[in-house]
Amino acid sequence: MAACALRRGLLATVNTLNKRQAHRILSIVDNSYGFEVTRPRLQCLACGLPNKTQQKRFMSSRRPEEKVLEAVGVFEAVKQHGKYETGQLFLHSVFGYRGIVLFPWHARLYDRDVTLPVSDSKPEPPGGAHGSKEVKGKTHTYYQVLIDTRDCPHISQRSQTEAVTFLANHDDSRALYAIPGLDYVSHEDILPYNSTEQVPIQHELFERFLLFNPAKAPPFTARDTLKAWQEKNHPWLELSDVHRETTENIRVTVIPFYMGMREAQNSHVYWWRYCIRLENMGSEVVQLRERHWRIFSLSGTLETVRGRGVVGREPVLSKEQPAFQYSSHVSLQAPSGHMWGTFRIERTDGSHFDVRIPPFSLESNKDDKAPPAGYTF
Repeated sequence: MAACALRRGLLATVNTLNKRQAHRILSIVDNSYGFEVTRPRLQCLACGLPNKTQQKRFMSSRRPEEKVLEAVGVFEAVKQHGKYETGQLFLHSVFGYRGIVLFPWHARLYDRDVTLPVSDSKPEPPGGAHGSKEVKGKTHTYYQVLIDTRDCPHISQRSQTEAVTFLANHDDSRALYAIPGLDYVSHEDILPYNSTEQVPIQHELFERFLLFNPAKAPPFTARDTLKAWQEKNHPWLELSDVHRETTENIRVTVIPFYMGMREAQNSHVYWWRYCIRLENMGSEVVQLRERHWRIFSLSGTLETVRGRGVVGREPVLSKEQPAFQYSSHVSLQAPSGHMWGTFRIERTDGSHFDVRIPPFSLESNKDDKAPPAGYTF
C-alpha cells in the first residue's frame, strides 16, 4: 500500500539522520500528516482502515479526524552531500508543505553562533549593537521552489505564501507585486520523496516550468520557459547572503534581496525585501511581542523603528509549531546600508527577553535596469 511504502521510506530516512533531525521529522509527521507515533515505530493510521481507504494516507496540517488525506509518494534518502536536482519533489521539514525544486542558489551563510577565524568575514555595521564580532561566511545551498497550492491554507499562519515580491514597472515607486507559492528552502529543510503522478504539485506555473520525463530521475525536467524566466529575473531572485544568530534558543535567520531602484521626486529610491525566520530551538513556549529595528543608510542617516509584532501578527513559537517566517521591505535614498535589531519575546510566566536580529548589509551592486513588470512566457 502507498501509505505503508511511505512509512517504510520515512523510517529509512529517519535512520540516516541524527537524533535531533529524526525527532523533528517525527514531530512533523505526528502533528501535520496524520501519522500516529508509537515508539519505537511509526504506525500509519490509514493502514488500519477498511476497504479502499486502506490505500489512503492522511496529509494535512490539521488532525486526521478533521480531514481525510491521500497518499502522495515514497520518501527517499536525505542527501547529506551534493544537491537536489530540478524536479525533486519534497516535503518541507519545518512547515510541512509539498513542493518541487526549480533550481539551486549557492549562498554565503554568516552564522554568528559559530566561532571562526576573522578572515573572509562580515564586519559589524556602523553603530552595531552586537559588539565587534566578525563572522566568516561559508557556502550553503538554498533552492527556489514551488509550493503546492493545496497546502497554502494550512501554512498561512506560520509562513507567508506570497513572500517573493517585485517592484512594479510603472510610475508608482512603491507598488509591489508577488508571485504566489514561490519560496526559498535551505538544503537541510528538504525531505525528498518520489511520486508516480505526472502532475504531483498543483501550481499555475508547474506545467509551464516543468515537463514530465519518466526516463529521468527525478522525472521532471526544466522547460525552456523556466530557463528563460530564471535568466530574466536572476537579479531580483538571487539569494547571495544568509545571516543567522541564536539568543536563548530562539534562532533568527535573515535573507536580504535587492529589488531595484526607482526615481521619486527627483531622487533615487533603492528597494530591498528581507525574509526572516524565527525558530524556537528549545522546549519552552514563547511569543513574539515587539520588534526594534535600526536602519543605517550610506547617506548617513540612522533610523529607529519600533512596533508591535511583525506583519500584523504576534506569533507563538512552541515545540509543536516552532517556526514563523515572513517577508518585509525597506527603502533607502542611498545605494547601500545596514539593518540590525531585536525582537522582544515573552515567556509564559510574563517575563521578557530580547532576541538579536543579526546585522545584514543592504547592497545594490547589481544591474540597475528596471525589474520586470510580471512573468510572461
